[in-house]
Amino acid sequence: MKITKVANSTARRVFRLCQSNGRLDEAKLSDVVRRIAASKGRGYLGVLGALKRLVRLELERNHVVIESAAELDQVSRERVVSSLGLKYGNQLTFEYRITPELLGGLKIRVGNDVWDGTVKGRLDRLVEAF
Repeated sequence: MKITKVANSTARRVFRLCQSNGRLDEAKLSDVVRRIAASKGRGYLGVLGALKRLVRLELERNHVVIESAAELDQVSRERVVSSLGLKYGNQLTFEYRITPELLGGLKIRVGNDVWDGTVKGRLDRLVEAF
């Protein structure tokens, strides 16, 4: 379904109104979605689709995936969490993965930002250089 410019701009405006203190307020969002669906105004499906996309992007932006070759100890986890909290805020959710193929180091993904400090990543960059 193609979403019109008007639906996109309306969804962005609604999304901004559903935020308080820089965070998405779920109560406001659910109330607005209910009202839009009940009113069934012109292009309401496009507005809801664009709003869904914005919410998904916001959730992905606040989700952190930390990959390591071995299990991280509690001190290392706390250090990573505090560092990322300073940069991105305290509303982050964390997911830890063990990936033995990395050989060592950490790979951290926050939304679209990726920090690759793994041995495998360094070896891959070295291969690309030759």
